[in-house]
Amino acid sequence: MPSDAKKKQQQKKKEAAKARQSGKKPQSNNQKVTEDGKEQSPTLGDVQNGTNGTAISAEEALCIKLEEDARLNADARSCTGSLASHPRSRDIKISNFSITFHGCELLQDTMLELNCGRRYGLLGLNGSGKSTLLAVLGNREVPIPEQIDIFHLTREMPASNKTAVECVMEVDEERVRLEKLAEELVDCNEEDAQEQLMDIYERLEDMAADTAEARAAHILHGLGFTAKMQKTPTKDFSGGWRMRIALARALYVKPHLLLLDEPTNHLDLDACVWLEEELKTYKRILVIISHSQDFLNGICTNIIHVNKKQLKYYTGNYEAFVKTRMELLENQAKQYNWEQDQIAHMKNYIARFGHGSAKLARQAQSKEKTLAKMVAQGLTEKVVNDKVLNFYFPSCGTIPPPVIMVQNVSFRYNEDAPWIYKNLEFGIDLDTRIALVGPNGAGKSTLLKLLYGDVLPTSGMIRKNSHLRISRYHQHLHELLDLDISPLDYMMKAFPEVKEREEMRKIIGRYGLTGRQQVCPIRQLSDGQRCRVVFAWLAWQVPHLLLLDEPTNHLDMETIDALADAINDFDGGMVLVSHDFRLINQVAEEIWVCENEAVTKWSGNILDYKEHLKDKVLSDNQKRQKDLANRGK
Repeated sequence: MPSDAKKKQQQKKKEAAKARQSGKKPQSNNQKVTEDGKEQSPTLGDVQNGTNGTAISAEEALCIKLEEDARLNADARSCTGSLASHPRSRDIKISNFSITFHGCELLQDTMLELNCGRRYGLLGLNGSGKSTLLAVLGNREVPIPEQIDIFHLTREMPASNKTAVECVMEVDEERVRLEKLAEELVDCNEEDAQEQLMDIYERLEDMAADTAEARAAHILHGLGFTAKMQKTPTKDFSGGWRMRIALARALYVKPHLLLLDEPTNHLDLDACVWLEEELKTYKRILVIISHSQDFLNGICTNIIHVNKKQLKYYTGNYEAFVKTRMELLENQAKQYNWEQDQIAHMKNYIARFGHGSAKLARQAQSKEKTLAKMVAQGLTEKVVNDKVLNFYFPSCGTIPPPVIMVQNVSFRYNEDAPWIYKNLEFGIDLDTRIALVGPNGAGKSTLLKLLYGDVLPTSGMIRKNSHLRISRYHQHLHELLDLDISPLDYMMKAFPEVKEREEMRKIIGRYGLTGRQQVCPIRQLSDGQRCRVVFAWLAWQVPHLLLLDEPTNHLDMETIDALADAINDFDGGMVLVSHDFRLINQVAEEIWVCENEAVTKWSGNILDYKEHLKDKVLSDNQKRQKDLANRGK
């Protein structure tokens, strides 16, 4: 049977629906709101990292450093804009929207328009201001109505004794805030207010206590948490797993405006597929930055393109955006060429006959007026193609095979830990092109560490050619850069054999960093631009073997394509761990599944593997939705 609280919410919902149709106000039950509810901020997810008395680890010290960096970035950021939508509207419209960062103008007098029920993919080159735009919205640095709650996923959950599932269920404050807001809205006759009231009652119904833990467990399970992990204190998780907990909170709360900046960066392929299925039905406003084309195709109803300091809007998913933009640019080029032909013809006529006979002079004057009118009305801008980025891995030369031999290798981190691998046997050569896939905890990153030498086998042996050079990329390398020096100085320090600064500038330029980006402090670069510095540093080590652990994190799509081309042109070997299905499809010749203490070759390609995961997710979702429905009865 439904609980009393649920019955009351259902009754309120019915009254609100009737009031919306008849124009009458629904009755208020005059429920009191606690002082905590009055003080609760409608902005969610802005967690501050802390340790609750536990010793500060190197990872937590890094988090504190990153938070300080974020504070400095906020101080260096300024923005302007005016609210152009109704204060009670569920849509957000900001006119004359401008953003400046470190004195550089990112957006200039543009329009921001976000409509309820839409899921927006935010696209643009690295450094164009995508993450800065989300930060501006998340911090309410432009006028956004107070009743619109925001969750901007920026930092992981703080380490504490609370379990993962407790952190996700910790939304009592949000329930109090919503109930208080509902009390205010029942006295308002405006149609927008009644729509918002219906939305609030729906969210309160979603937060029903009798299904709270089951829904929290469902979300955590989808993001890769086992039943045991869900009951584990957050202090025992790494930063990546605590970021997943923060993402789970966002999905549990379902804010009116959800801002996600590369949410798949800490997920494996299984969790990426689950998250795609979860977000494709988001009913409010979602703005997401992602480098994954197939992820955006599966989720987005609209695309916002940051280009030339303006926000351009497109209907449809990523594929529709590419097609529409290509057609628009082709039409723009045709119009530009036609106008230039007309202008050249008229100027030539005026020059030839402007001083001729009276009749010809009058015709020349007429053409002169036509030309002036065209210019006054505005001429079509010339199409300037985006710069083509070309990554480059220098030729590594040849060494005799086998490059690496893995012989009867077993591994676990200590005697009390479970085995991750048992009795592995395989070889790697310069023509190897492997992508490692599998669930979280199966040991994909661990296998790369074993191959690199960061960890040693518990038993067995890994034999390497004595001349072998290995470069390993992992997703936290860019966080270890010295933020106070420039990319140019960083590379000159790393490779002292390069004596001329101009020569090093050419090397860095190959990786998409030009002009001021080469000489400004690294802290002023976006995460994607910092990753380019790391790739330049890795490539110039001239490795025979690339071990790439989530290399696409923070990169834009153009950079990922450049990376794929560089890998395909590289004459050495590669082992890849990535959640980006498209990159895997571009560069991997074999798919190896890491699971159940073993590594096995997948018989199909990566797209077949994704369909396999999708079938598992849909089956699991159906089962869990059925369980939730039964618990709610």
